[in-house]
Amino acid sequence: MNSPELNNKEQTAIVIGASHAGSQLAIHLRKSGWLGRIVLIGDEAHLPYHRPPLSKAVMSGSKNAEDIQLRPSALYDNNQIELKLGSHVDALLREDQRVLLSTGESLHYDRLALCTGASPIRLPLGDGLDGVFYLRSLDDVLAIRSALPDVKQAVIVGAGYIGLEAAAVLRSQGIDVTVLERADRVLKRVTGEEVSGYFASLHQLHGVDIRCNAEVTAINGQGNVDSVSCADGSKFEAQLVIIGVGVVPETRLAQEAGLRIENGIHVDEYARTSDEKIFAAGDCASHPSFLYQRRLRLESVQNANDQSRVAAVNMIALQEKYCAAPWFWSDQYDIKLQSAGLSQDFDQTELEGSLNAAESQGFVLKYFRQGQLIAADCVNRPKDFMAIKTALAQRL
Repeated sequence: MNSPELNNKEQTAIVIGASHAGSQLAIHLRKSGWLGRIVLIGDEAHLPYHRPPLSKAVMSGSKNAEDIQLRPSALYDNNQIELKLGSHVDALLREDQRVLLSTGESLHYDRLALCTGASPIRLPLGDGLDGVFYLRSLDDVLAIRSALPDVKQAVIVGAGYIGLEAAAVLRSQGIDVTVLERADRVLKRVTGEEVSGYFASLHQLHGVDIRCNAEVTAINGQGNVDSVSCADGSKFEAQLVIIGVGVVPETRLAQEAGLRIENGIHVDEYARTSDEKIFAAGDCASHPSFLYQRRLRLESVQNANDQSRVAAVNMIALQEKYCAAPWFWSDQYDIKLQSAGLSQDFDQTELEGSLNAAESQGFVLKYFRQGQLIAADCVNRPKDFMAIKTALAQRL
């Protein structure tokens, strides 16, 4: 257990990373009874905001920066949380219990939380060309949105959630969209073949040109992007290219400080790193899963929120283990996909409903391993999703 003398008004807790996990952790740390100073540091100048709407409502223009704030600035003030936004942390000095900011400022901590998230995987293509974008931050999406009036043809590189959500928004605005996916099917990393087929058909019905087994070899242009070339010789005209080929956990600070790294920052069931004074949560952290009996690193709002809440409690005194059932969602056109659990290594499926993308009734596809339910993909079936999510949680 942590020392009961830890939590007093002279103690300082620093949270590095001001997105879902960091914002939630700072607020919950105060609500859990932390008496001392709380400092929330973020690279971006914006107040912490919801990321899921970026590739949907913000890109389409139906929401702006103010609409997606996680909490108003007054709430941080009321909870006496110091915001250092637009501040970059250069180094974590564990021996001195200090962090060094790019401004030259040095801050002491008694407890530290790393909520550094993940960064887009970057391709060695298209550097310096206007019209080539990655989609991770609010500034990324605002830049994409400002470019759209001049775009007739767009290419999306990568057919994961982000790529397909962006494709749906662009297509709904009348832009010709081609999706280039290196794998042999869309959404391969997150779902089975049947659901991949459903979403490929859905996008094709809306006029999106999906090319799988497509190896992008060049993003062309002079000043502005004008086309994308593939290894098979095919070439696609484009005034806009969005690259969404996955992310990597942001572990630089942790790694340079000598913390254990294992597919992200290694944490135990209490969200504690290999240094007992330092915790981690969200996209950057890998944790033990009681449900799946292996270590996981999850890129989801659910994980960021739930794990950071547990981390906040344990920064005061070790008292709660993190053992949530993961879930995810994606909105594309008028379709809502809700996934409960992880379908990896399933050996049997069970379908309720129709996988015909031209129909609107939706479906539930359950995944089993050795006769036990491990996950489900639900399309336009919110009640089924809630029931399955609850059933998975009850096993914990």
